[in-house]
Amino acid sequence: MQEPYRRIRAAHTDSTITVYQAYAPRLGLPAARDGRFPAAWKRDRMTWIKPSFLWMMYRCGWATKADQECVLAIEIDRAGFDWALANACLSHYDRDVHADRDAWQRELKAAPARVQWDPERDLHLKALPHRSLQLGLAGEASRRYADEWTVSITDVTPLVREVHRLVAAGDLDEARRRLPEERPYEPAGGSCP
Repeated sequence: MQEPYRRIRAAHTDSTITVYQAYAPRLGLPAARDGRFPAAWKRDRMTWIKPSFLWMMYRCGWATKADQECVLAIEIDRAGFDWALANACLSHYDRDVHADRDAWQRELKAAPARVQWDPERDLHLKALPHRSLQLGLAGEASRRYADEWTVSITDVTPLVREVHRLVAAGDLDEARRRLPEERPYEPAGGSCP
């Protein structure tokens, strides 16, 4: 079956969806230990969440990039995630969606969330021909994510290192078996931008 060009793929349950972020250990470890983001986590700045594990691995370089050495799996409330999608604007101008660039910029400035579609990645972190969601949260969405929507935070850095070791050793079948099970995710309100 051919993969649609844009699709949200994620580990999810009836009530939650798992997203990934990578942080410096000084932020990531306390968040995982306490199950919530520490006071040092800036709730007023844009934060980007990624439902795709392999896209996160591409972004953080298998937890080797500076200040991205701690990879977190954040399980959040589906209703909150769907609210962010319903209140999101595309991060780029699309003439098929927006009346003009000025209208897009006004929408972007007002929106508490941004949708960006990036190439999905394979185990070697090479781009695939279909896209995965990256969701930027700002203002109200960022605060609600940190303080209301978060159900659990798990440090998955050991899993990241193990999958990376298996890929480097050429054991791709075992690496695939270790990946989180991601399935198509349908937002409650329908599609997203």
